[in-house]
Amino acid sequence: MRHIISVLLENESGALSRVAGLFSARGYNIELLTVGPTQDPSLSRMTIVTSGSDEIVEQILKQLNKLIEVVKVLLLTEKEHVERELLLVKVMAQGAMRDEIIRLTEIFRGHIVDVTETCYTVEVTGDGEKIKAFLRTLPTADIQEVVRTGVAAIARGETTWRLP
Repeated sequence: MRHIISVLLENESGALSRVAGLFSARGYNIELLTVGPTQDPSLSRMTIVTSGSDEIVEQILKQLNKLIEVVKVLLLTEKEHVERELLLVKVMAQGAMRDEIIRLTEIFRGHIVDVTETCYTVEVTGDGEKIKAFLRTLPTADIQEVVRTGVAAIARGETTWRLP
């Protein structure tokens, strides 16, 4: 089962490696990882996507809470949440294919962010399924390069983290 874990941690050198080390030392896989600053410059928010049974995720949460740098841990998949991912894809675009890529980009509410005589770079944001669907619609032979961010996720509504 897929789980999204949100971790609020001190923004200091080595904190990310200690969290990643916790996963690797126990044989847990990090499928996606996103880290960025919060409104408080002394804190970073890390979003981790992993898979495993409820028991494994419970162990991960307990181990994360033991790390000194970790301020708070939240299992977002237990709550209503919003998640987004960013895709940048470089696609060969020549002849009639130029119009087709523009059409597909519009259907998926994406943007063409770079244009040359022979290729487009397309940006699409959405949940992981939307990103996968967009990639499936593109002719694979024309895809030159794919870059995806990890998941950025936040609880829905007025639910926020109250810091101690």
